[in-house]
Amino acid sequence: MIFQDLFEQFSQKGSFCTPDKNAAFADIPWSVHSTFDGVQLKTLINGEQTAGQFSYHLVCIAPNKKIGNHIHAEQLETHEVIAGSGFCINNDEKIAYAPGVISIMPPKVAHEVWAGSDGLYLFAKFMPAQS
Repeated sequence: MIFQDLFEQFSQKGSFCTPDKNAAFADIPWSVHSTFDGVQLKTLINGEQTAGQFSYHLVCIAPNKKIGNHIHAEQLETHEVIAGSGFCINNDEKIAYAPGVISIMPPKVAHEVWAGSDGLYLFAKFMPAQS
């Protein structure tokens, strides 16, 4: 599957670089989302490492699974779609998700994300950091 191959290239050969950190994505473990079935996260940098300013995550949503409706009280969240397809309901508006789409969810705005039949692969950012 082409979409999955693209994400695997990104998640296995990519790296996260700052002036004081260089971490290969392949060396960062995946974790199962504690709330949403079929969702895995790879935390690239967390709030503890950024003094709470931001956190970045790779997100893999299995085919036909979802991140259910929720709200972040304080965080601005962005999604950059790397591969796959699906949609986001952002403040009651449906946004088609395909590679190259960037979506922004302001604080206190309800949103949910649904993966299509080929799954969905995102780069998610939270500011301030997601706890």
